Amino acid sequence: MLRLHRVTPAPEVWAERAGYDDRLIFHTEPWSRFVAEAQRAEPVLARVTDGTTTVGHFTGLVTKRFGLRILGSPMAGWTTSYGGFTLDPAVPRRAALEALLPFAFDDLGCAHLEIRDRFLTAGDLGGLGLRWSDAPTAVIDLSPGEDALFGAMASACRRNIRKATKSGVTIEEVVADPTFAADFYEQLRDVFAKQNLVPTYSIERVRSLIRHVGPSGQLLLLRARDPEGRCIATAILPWYHRTMYFWGGASYREHQHLRPNEALIWHAMRWAKARGVTEFDFVGGNAYKAKYGTTEVPVPWARRSRSPLVANLRDAAQQGFALKQRAVARLTGARG
Repeated sequence: MLRLHRVTPAPEVWAERAGYDDRLIFHTEPWSRFVAEAQRAEPVLARVTDGTTTVGHFTGLVTKRFGLRILGSPMAGWTTSYGGFTLDPAVPRRAALEALLPFAFDDLGCAHLEIRDRFLTAGDLGGLGLRWSDAPTAVIDLSPGEDALFGAMASACRRNIRKATKSGVTIEEVVADPTFAADFYEQLRDVFAKQNLVPTYSIERVRSLIRHVGPSGQLLLLRARDPEGRCIATAILPWYHRTMYFWGGASYREHQHLRPNEALIWHAMRWAKARGVTEFDFVGGNAYKAKYGTTEVPVPWARRSRSPLVANLRDAAQQGFALKQRAVARLTGARG
């Protein structure tokens, strides 16, 4: 029978966790520090044991809402794609998830738990009292050669990449540039304004990500410049082990005819492939991503509350956030 035991974050603990083949950037120390700062949350690391043998690890953070302790791995709105476990290959994920429940509600005293583990399936969730929603992601296998990757894209996408090149769009890899966050965020505001909305997080979230994850060398920052040298699009792409993630991308609407967004993604794919990365994860399954030759992968987002009241509070908070965002957009004069 599996059990979870909380451990204190320490260099030897982080080193131990880095030996698992299913590790993700979201299980690393820099990412944990980023989320802890951005969400004012407390990191929770735990060993998964089978008797006296360590067979894996769990990564999460505890925060408070409505005065209640909540364990997120991750929570919606944390701009963190996945959490959950790193496990020995022979350990069933369902068994680890089952062991997580008493750890969350009894050991940690939490009133609510959310988890989106990249390798959990809907079949793992039955009979555990969990509610879940389908949260698929779109991925690209980077194993084929560049010609094959390019050929797998929709013809319109390939034309747009060629057009960007012919139009004089250049891609710049950004290192230690304090102005990048402002460039990205201003473009992000323009993206949201198209739908009469405002960004769901502040520029401080971007700065925190760069400050904590950037020094690890696991964060690719890209700018697209037009022939006059103006920054017209940006992309933020964490990467680690086998996978690169599309954390965020933005561009000015007035320059989108130059097709900088497609050029950024193609540059990122080749950059990652050259460094041995074998998967590009768009972190979500929006239809527009299919043009890059993606495959959809189901990833359930599961949650459980101590009581129906807590579950209702969680749902009400999510609905209230959406309403608040639209109201803020109207008050700040976001353009349609």
